Amino acid sequence: MRKNEKGFTLIEILFVLTLFLIVSSITVFMVKPHYEFIEKTLFFTCLEADLYYAQQYAISHERQVHVNFMADSHYYKIHDYVNGKIIIERPYSKIIKVREGSLKLSFKFTYDGRIDRFGSIYITIGKEIYRMTFLLGEGRFYVTKDTKE
Repeated sequence: MRKNEKGFTLIEILFVLTLFLIVSSITVFMVKPHYEFIEKTLFFTCLEADLYYAQQYAISHERQVHVNFMADSHYYKIHDYVNGKIIIERPYSKIIKVREGSLKLSFKFTYDGRIDRFGSIYITIGKEIYRMTFLLGEGRFYVTKDTKE
């Protein structure tokens, strides 16, 4: 631009807009993997805390606590089995798919904190599959990344 001119040329404006579009499109592609990572971390952290809370609730109130995943609606519900009082009802992201494996999507913690059934449920987040396994006995559980199906 010359000193005596008061504006920008069309070529200068197009050049700046092109650079802006390139930088913004690169940013969009870099953010998506972080979004899935954050959703995965948030889901597993909340689910683990909620299941431990349900187990402690069952022990402290000496009642059965029912855990039910509503896979089609993308939320899970934890409630007192005797009076039906909802303890926790939590939605999760639509990129997360929960399906039954050897364990149905509905189970109970007994009054002493043990689980009434044992087995695994599968959780798919993006292209990754995780297996949440509930052990027989003390009601313990763990999550592993599934390498095969």
